[in-house]
Amino acid sequence: MIPSSLSIEFEELSSVLRMKGLKLSSAESCTGGLFSYLVTSFPGSSEYFLGSAVTYSNESKESILGVSVDTLKAHGAVSEETAKEMAAGSLKQYCSDIAVSVTGIAGPGGATEEKPIGLVCIAVTDGEKYVTSVNRFTGDRDEVRAASVQAMVRDLRCFISEVLS
Repeated sequence: MIPSSLSIEFEELSSVLRMKGLKLSSAESCTGGLFSYLVTSFPGSSEYFLGSAVTYSNESKESILGVSVDTLKAHGAVSEETAKEMAAGSLKQYCSDIAVSVTGIAGPGGATEEKPIGLVCIAVTDGEKYVTSVNRFTGDRDEVRAASVQAMVRDLRCFISEVLS
């Protein structure tokens, strides 16, 4: 069941994507496919959603999306730099017009002092321009994942209205 507020946001996003004729893809880490699940919960999503790569491990980020080993070593899996490379990899993999990616720490484990639970990085790109956000969400694992998806929709809508207009 999709929360009504999130349902409205996804409906508005799908309307904008259809109206502008944009094809979307995604790359997910900490959300584990939740974004894709919610996008495809709406009839007609195949008109604008091409696919998603759930790349939970660094190895899959490298092999599927082409995230650089150097980026992962220098900045870590949870970073704006990695999120940007994940989005670029999704764009290339699916030949989409825009791509969104997410990487973060949903908890309860995996946190460090520098990268606490709830730290989530998102990137949106059309291959030329990028918009990134670094977010800090609170709550349990499910709440962090849900907030991450909501932020992905927010960043996509912002990118479409401000960058692509």
